[in-house]
Amino acid sequence: MATPEHQALLTAIAQDYYFSRASISELAEKYHVSRYFVEKYLHEAQASGLVTITIQAPTTRIQALELQFRQAFNIPHIAIIKDAANPTQTAEHVVAYAAQQSQNLIRTQHVVGLTWGGTIYNVIQHFAADNQPELLFTQYLGENMKYHSRAGSTRMVEMAANKFSSNYRTLVGPLYVFDPAARRLLSAEPALQPTLALGSKMDMLITGIGTMDSIDSIPIWHEQREKIVPGERIADVAGIIFGRPYTVAGDFINPDDVPVLGIPLAQVMAVPRRFAIVTSKFKTRATLGALRGGLLTDLVTSEAVANRIVAEAPELQK
Repeated sequence: MATPEHQALLTAIAQDYYFSRASISELAEKYHVSRYFVEKYLHEAQASGLVTITIQAPTTRIQALELQFRQAFNIPHIAIIKDAANPTQTAEHVVAYAAQQSQNLIRTQHVVGLTWGGTIYNVIQHFAADNQPELLFTQYLGENMKYHSRAGSTRMVEMAANKFSSNYRTLVGPLYVFDPAARRLLSAEPALQPTLALGSKMDMLITGIGTMDSIDSIPIWHEQREKIVPGERIADVAGIIFGRPYTVAGDFINPDDVPVLGIPLAQVMAVPRRFAIVTSKFKTRATLGALRGGLLTDLVTSEAVANRIVAEAPELQK
């Protein structure tokens, strides 16, 4: 069994080799061992599972369909990933591609906002380890109240920051605060002000797209659903994004009255890159509404989702 000291040596050599691109000769000189032992330690790091290497097969995009979407909707960046043999593989390909593309964008940003959910969790898990100490991940909406879920809001910014060896800020408070006075007072609290101020400086945000099922899956929000969406408008909800409901036409429902704790909608919509990932065919109408409303600048989705949108959208059938 390897001692802690030996494990630390393997880790240090592997990090220098794979992350810093140090040569075998440089490593031999740095760690005062022969080239033979450097190569031996690198093999040992792989054999023990300390280092894993994944070769990603090229992802196939459907460019003709992407062009069709760009012409029909106001979205400059869209990637439609060709379906794999089964839905699980397809979702994996979409997530892996989204992780790669969003990480490339993140490397040029300063402040990145995150929401929550299983898809965002999986994207973060696919990020390659990086070192960007000047980067900041932040919440810009309150907590979704899934405190026992690995995909809760606070955990997202923590996990992403760990991947990039960067910093993060959380927004302590629930996503929805129904008393207007309480919401104003919370927003003015010194403990929340730094995060809210940071939210207005986001260069990029990464989000999933929700539906009314997202609201109903959390008991407290389900009980108060008519305070989030007026009862007579619930049937009009196609999707939920940035904590706010919207129609299949892409219009936010009562945007000034949604009791969100977070930065104003105008600030959200001013973020230069609003990057979304959709893997579920059950979010067809939600995705269509987001496209029609120009709510996103970037979208990564699957062929199956795109084809369902084509079937529902007259503007894509011309």
